[in-house]
Amino acid sequence: MQFHMISGGPKPVAPFSHAVETDGFVFVTGQMPDTPEAPGVLPDGIEAQTHHVMANLKTVLAGLGLGLEHVVMARIYLTRFKQDYEAMNATYRSYFPADRLPARTCVGVTGLAYDALIEIDLVARRRD
Repeated sequence: MQFHMISGGPKPVAPFSHAVETDGFVFVTGQMPDTPEAPGVLPDGIEAQTHHVMANLKTVLAGLGLGLEHVVMARIYLTRFKQDYEAMNATYRSYFPADRLPARTCVGVTGLAYDALIEIDLVARRRD
């Protein structure tokens, strides 16, 4: 197994690696909607927070020589599920081609770090 911390990546809010890699699979830790330049500072609204989360995920993937095209599974956590689900879906969908949507789980949760509205983690796979 390889444990990765990406230079210039998002600042961890807890003791974890940005990603762990084993047998060609890369497990990317859930990312928050802050930026590496302003840890803990979140934009307003689900659309902006979703964009920030996706940017952080792309930073981690890029640090490993991967991109969103390598993603096979996403898990999304929302604190305001009913209110934000539709808008989050529209924003999230913009990052993937219609014929290349990863498997996905989306759940409502009671709280996230920094009182974020969203967190997303990923599973990616290196091509053979």
